[in-house]
Amino acid sequence: MEIKKAKFDVSGIGSALLDFMVEVDDSFLQKLGLTKGGMQLIDEDRSKEIFSLISGMKIETAPGGSSANTVAGVATLGGRGAFIGRVADDEYGRVYIKKTTDSGVHSLISAGDGLTGHAIAFITPDSERTFATHLGAALRLSHEDVDYSAVAESSILHLEGYLFEPANLREICYRAMDTAKKNGVLISVDLADPGLIGRIGDVFKDLLNNYADIVFMNEEEAFAFTGVRDKNALEKIPSRCGIAIVKLGEKGSIIRHSSGFAEIPPYKTEVVNTNGAGDMYAAGVLYGITSGKSIEMAGRIGSYSASVVVASVGARAEKGIDLKGII
Repeated sequence: MEIKKAKFDVSGIGSALLDFMVEVDDSFLQKLGLTKGGMQLIDEDRSKEIFSLISGMKIETAPGGSSANTVAGVATLGGRGAFIGRVADDEYGRVYIKKTTDSGVHSLISAGDGLTGHAIAFITPDSERTFATHLGAALRLSHEDVDYSAVAESSILHLEGYLFEPANLREICYRAMDTAKKNGVLISVDLADPGLIGRIGDVFKDLLNNYADIVFMNEEEAFAFTGVRDKNALEKIPSRCGIAIVKLGEKGSIIRHSSGFAEIPPYKTEVVNTNGAGDMYAAGVLYGITSGKSIEMAGRIGSYSASVVVASVGARAEKGIDLKGII
């Protein structure tokens, strides 16, 4: 797989969401009617209702969004990342843009009407995370907001699967992918959520058959997409997709590449919060690929980087990650 040298190692397009993290027990999720481990979209009124219920709890705030987390992870590892998204011209939007820039990411985030999107992340005692997400201004991302020249000037374009459900955001994704293909940019996609695959599986089939060079899935997403698990799932991913990855949590991951399969071991750590682990794994793999590392080594970087995030409260590694002993 040929990697072109470019201004940005990874450019990402995604929903710019401010994360609000709160620890709850399983009964609280049942009270809210949320499916544990999943992501449910909510409207503004439902968001206000939930905030009123958690107002007395300890809440941690941090920038989030799957693609944004991955690009920030690339920057944390020493790569060059750019992020394209939309926030509102409000306090949360300004905080989001500042924290994006502070993380070393080149911000291509536009600001406009509405409310800045946010994800309320409920963390249960087993460290599982469940999301109630109000997309807000993120849903209003338009072609005018997207700097397609930044996509053309990247080694890899990374997209989160959630973008492919709303029709307007799907159009942006396809235009960005067409731009990438015309300019020799590899296309990376995270399938995001098994429920999403159930709703728009045909879109993802087209995506993997005709566009994606790199695809990330966890074991439940892989099962939702292929009907089988682990290595068997990877064998059912279209061959056009040169690098296909199934993340197995505490069991590590499996990567199918041009020369066969690579089993990547996990790095043991104290689990504090699984929020963002998959995004940081993707960051490590993409950083490894753009740095010229082997697929096996890129997987190890991803696995180790994810372990750092799992041991922290937020969805990102706030400090640089020391890869000595890994590479």
